[in-house]
Amino acid sequence: MSEILNVVLSDQPAPAQWGKSKISFSGEGACIHLSEGEPARIIQSAARKLTGQGIRDVALSGEGWTRALQWRFACGFGEALEPGTIAWASDAESLDAQRDAALWLKSLTHASPEALSPEVLADEVAERISAAAPEHVTTRRIVGDALLAAGWIGVHAVGRGSERPPVLLELDYNPTGDANAPVSVALVGKGITFDSGGYSIKPSAGMVTMKCDMGGAATVSAALKLAIKQGLNKRVKLYLCCAENLISGHAYKLGDILHYKNGTSVEIVNTDAEGRLVLADGLMAANEAGAERIIDAATLTGAAMTAVGSDYNALFTPCDSAATDALAAAAAVDEGLWRLPLAPLHADKCPSVFADTANSTTQKGGGAGGASNAAGFLSRFAGTPPKGWIHIDLAGAYVGGNGLNHEGATALGMLTVAKLLQDA
Repeated sequence: MSEILNVVLSDQPAPAQWGKSKISFSGEGACIHLSEGEPARIIQSAARKLTGQGIRDVALSGEGWTRALQWRFACGFGEALEPGTIAWASDAESLDAQRDAALWLKSLTHASPEALSPEVLADEVAERISAAAPEHVTTRRIVGDALLAAGWIGVHAVGRGSERPPVLLELDYNPTGDANAPVSVALVGKGITFDSGGYSIKPSAGMVTMKCDMGGAATVSAALKLAIKQGLNKRVKLYLCCAENLISGHAYKLGDILHYKNGTSVEIVNTDAEGRLVLADGLMAANEAGAERIIDAATLTGAAMTAVGSDYNALFTPCDSAATDALAAAAAVDEGLWRLPLAPLHADKCPSVFADTANSTTQKGGGAGGASNAAGFLSRFAGTPPKGWIHIDLAGAYVGGNGLNHEGATALGMLTVAKLLQDA
């Protein structure tokens, strides 16, 4: 007898003896009942319940399994260290590619901070994406004090407190055969491999999950890998801003002034608002490349999660057409994305007497509107690319476990970014 559980769908309620359950079992396997409620959420919740019963190998069988519903089952199935196996009802090749990218994203995010130093993160991404298209990928790493010589003072400042040096990875995917081809999209990812908060130190409970603070880097890297697998034929540059935010005699401090290469001076009033400092370098690098569109992703603010919860990521852009594109991409792949305010006034929400701006405010979480204020800070460095700048604050990137997701990385946002790459 096969140990793989067959899972089918039904638009009828469960038999009376199963009460209000959305899952029933028979000798043939399990049936998910979609008679009431939102099918996608019912299916994802059912996948969690099957996982909770110790089931690790399933086959999705019968009618009704659209590509989108199969993916929602995959989002709820398995555990962080035991993803299990899924035999798809259809679209196996494309769904395998999506799951492979998502599981890679999760493996990066779940890696211990001791194992995943900034250099290891940069090397792993360079190796995996290069392997996906070896003839079309070139990479360059700027490490440690070489960042200062190159003018990338944000990544250097945040990472200099660690014995393991910070890194800016530049990866160029160019399938056109033209060395002078325009850069269609530049991706920028926050790669803080561990965030203690620096001298604005986090409490222990808030620090225990901070291996996930490179979730932005994992998201854009996995999205690019997936898009390449899907046949991406446009030139894309990827910038990962990788550092450990630790405390030492070398660490950056409150009151320091950083002078960025675009002329902006920044007073440090909170060393735990480090993500925006490294992203500033990545955004400027993307503009130097002449990218037609810039997309950054980051586990940037707790305020974003307060605003939209873990079922959505937060979208910020000053460009209405870019917002339309991003929301349409998210809808097409059934991912939650919600636009929050970003106006010119938000660039001035972190005032400083001693510099052009501070990196945050002294209030916890950056004060009221903290996610918009962080985006406003980034707007000072994002430039005005022709097709707009899109900032995604990954509110739903990492959860404590719930009825829809296992504890840890969710991969929410990966499909949206991959779709934006394909549509660029």
